[in-house]
Amino acid sequence: MFDALSQKLNGVFRSLSGRGKITEANISDAMRDVRKALLEADVNYHVVKQFCKDVQTAAMGAEVIKSLHPGQVMVKIVQDELTRLMGPVDTRVYYVSPGPTIVMLAGLQGSGKTTTAGKLARYMRDKNHKKPLLVANDLQRPAAIDQLCTLGEQLGIAVYKEDGVKDAVRVATNGIKHAKQSGYDVVLLDTAGRLHVDEDMMNEIAAVSKATNPHQIFLVCDAMTGQDAVNSAKEFNDRLELDGVILTKLDGDARGGAALSVKAVTGKPIKFIGVGEKLDNIEEFHPDRMAGRILGMGDIVSLVEKAQEQYDEEQAKKMQVKMAKGTFGFDDFLKQMQSVRKMGGFSSLLKMLPGMGGLGEMNVDDREMSQIEGIVHSMTAAERSDPDLIDASRRRRIARGCGRDSQDVAGLVKTFRRSREMMKAISGGGAGGMNALKGMMSGKTDMFSAMSAAGKTKQRSKRKKPPRKKRR
Repeated sequence: MFDALSQKLNGVFRSLSGRGKITEANISDAMRDVRKALLEADVNYHVVKQFCKDVQTAAMGAEVIKSLHPGQVMVKIVQDELTRLMGPVDTRVYYVSPGPTIVMLAGLQGSGKTTTAGKLARYMRDKNHKKPLLVANDLQRPAAIDQLCTLGEQLGIAVYKEDGVKDAVRVATNGIKHAKQSGYDVVLLDTAGRLHVDEDMMNEIAAVSKATNPHQIFLVCDAMTGQDAVNSAKEFNDRLELDGVILTKLDGDARGGAALSVKAVTGKPIKFIGVGEKLDNIEEFHPDRMAGRILGMGDIVSLVEKAQEQYDEEQAKKMQVKMAKGTFGFDDFLKQMQSVRKMGGFSSLLKMLPGMGGLGEMNVDDREMSQIEGIVHSMTAAERSDPDLIDASRRRRIARGCGRDSQDVAGLVKTFRRSREMMKAISGGGAGGMNALKGMMSGKTDMFSAMSAAGKTKQRSKRKKPPRKKRR
């Protein structure tokens, strides 16, 4: 997300870094480039105009003019303004007592409401320790009820439905009655998708809202529709009085204009963002963290939170001892890969590290990680424990077992040995550890690239030398 915008903004800051001081002239030039970058990212025109005006006003302050590091100062100013533009946001979901808390999801057709309902129910159960009930209130789309029931079955969350009924108000009210009688803490109403210009459908959702009196109404918007998402949010808010917006498919939108525009245009905050297809790929929206990601400053807080979800103190201590002794094996490597996958993959994690946004563009996707896992699973237990056992004949056997080239296996084993030595040096500390760390950061070991390359099929053309002509 925001890849194109991040690259262009960083280009603007690099050009300012070469200047001795900030002047009105170079600020004007920089803001012209910022304005262009934001418009290309599909940010609302009026939002761009006001944003650039606010940044320019802040940049022309006396303290900024005297600064000897104009690029750094501009990054801070733009970060503050981006945070202000998208916030403030209170990401908490407020629950009533006694329950159930009624949450209604509305949105356009195809915006991802049903999947979001499942994600939100999982979030409330796992994060807030609530007992949610999903109510299948989408009576328009074929198979919408079946889809919600499938999600409920995958998550182990109950779904209320009424087959053959076309009265959305009746299903919603009966679902709430069932939740009260059965002791559910939260009711999530998955309503039908509708166009904001469809008067009959808008009247239907208004009737459901009036009958159920939901405690919170969230609009689910597809981030990839850009300004259409913002315009629909404005129309829905006029009819329903929204409490917040959930932006879906933000991981597939390299521009991110909707995220930057929706709060300023509608006045309603983004509460959650969908960042993937998996049912745990929903995050609370934090404007300050998002501003850091846009500017390539990383998001350490989110990274730590993701790591804490996967953290096992006892296992971490054992892993640290193995790294220090140099006995870290392929089985340990697989466990780490599985943890990384649960945290979103190598690319998304690298983007959360300050200054590592460029590395996040490396194509280390789930498919490549699966290919690496395939190589490791083709090894024997002894080989996974001690990679030094893997000689040429074993490499050929492993390659046949996983359908890869023997040189792919050799590349992975070689990189693993080098990485293990590096981890041992770092764990040992001292000058050797620092030198190894510097080597890794400067790209000398190129661990991630080599791991990625090991998972790809190498196309090699074998050229045969033409036979020599016999002299007559």
